[in-house]
Amino acid sequence: MAEQETISLYDAVGGDPTVKALVSRFYQLMDTLPEAARCRALHPADLSGSEAKFYDYLTGWLGGPPVYVEKHGHPMLRRRHFVAPIGAAERDEWLLCFQRALDDIVSSAKLRAIILEPVTRLAHHMQNRED
Repeated sequence: MAEQETISLYDAVGGDPTVKALVSRFYQLMDTLPEAARCRALHPADLSGSEAKFYDYLTGWLGGPPVYVEKHGHPMLRRRHFVAPIGAAERDEWLLCFQRALDDIVSSAKLRAIILEPVTRLAHHMQNRED
């Protein structure tokens, strides 16, 4: 019986170019969608730092190189985001931007579903206030 080769989500979606495109599209949507205004307001005027950190994080999270950990240490996402008041509205707006970016960039519906489910759980975990 032959061994099955395991492929990371990072490789399955197309590696670095796809992750860059996904993160770029995510921030483009967050910066322009009126229905993401509350989420956008939690971010600095210049999104380039946020975009770079999200790219680093998503690269490792998808199974690519652990860029974020190498640059910044353990993500500790909830702790790092605790300064931002994240309620259900901000969480849902973030998820809207992520899902639309995923739909725009990743062609495989199966891969989108595999990625979106744990990202949705993570977004709910990041909520730190009740509305």
